[in-house]
Amino acid sequence: MADSPPAELRLHEHEVRALLRAQAPHLADLSLTPIAEEWDNVTWRLGDDLAVRMPRRAAAAHLIHHEQFALPLLAPALADAGIRTPVPLVHGRAGATFPWPWSIVPWLPGTPALARTRAENAGWAEKLARALHALHRPAPSDAPSNPVRGVALGRRDEGIRERLRRHPEHPVLTEAWEAGLRAPLNAEPVWIHGDLHPGNMLVDGTDLTAIIDFGDVTAGDPAYDLATGWMLFEPEGRERFRRAAGDRYDDGDWTRARAWAAALAVILIGASDDRPALRRLGLETAAQLADG
Repeated sequence: MADSPPAELRLHEHEVRALLRAQAPHLADLSLTPIAEEWDNVTWRLGDDLAVRMPRRAAAAHLIHHEQFALPLLAPALADAGIRTPVPLVHGRAGATFPWPWSIVPWLPGTPALARTRAENAGWAEKLARALHALHRPAPSDAPSNPVRGVALGRRDEGIRERLRRHPEHPVLTEAWEAGLRAPLNAEPVWIHGDLHPGNMLVDGTDLTAIIDFGDVTAGDPAYDLATGWMLFEPEGRERFRRAAGDRYDDGDWTRARAWAAALAVILIGASDDRPALRRLGLETAAQLADG
């Protein structure tokens, strides 16, 4: 994984506030604080209860559109499962001062699951399974497309094998990937999150309360999301997760999920030096794959 791509456009506070005055004047006088600059987006906290989410490069602009389209459709079912999502409240329009769409979303409290131990995460394994039941339902024909998330594993084989060859010290990753390639793909495409790693799940106290960053949402193989079981849990928690998922997913789905976990692990193991938490997650995921 390369270093984060440079920002193509970075707004100062007075420029963000000018956008608010033009398109959301009722919110323009709230406090405004930069919170995070991520791979694709910049987040500003707006007052106590809101956030401004803005692309930092042109290639990420369509991800904001994906969230604006999909989250209003998905949020009610996830809310019934006890999961909050950052449904855009304001759809910011591109203009002369900022050329891409942007959103104002709820500020969701909590700590990313990435900061917690796998044993702690096991306490909400069943709730995550229920959330995925709510999410994994048929998607409309105009759902966002994604060329790399939730596609047939064979479409990613060349690129993943190149990464696997760089890390022969983890043979379990190659074993899991090849097993997934052999597994049947019987699942119909459904809504999937598309980036369901521990950094995109928020825990408040001891409970999973929110799932964020739906920019890669798409219609695809639900096994792509199920791969998070190896990224989040130890064997006991993973067994609780799978048992709670029930017969919604068959053995082939779980075999492909394990393959996707291997693919994500080898990508994360190659993370650059400025992203040590992601590299550690990749190594821990590889260790979990060795446990089954």
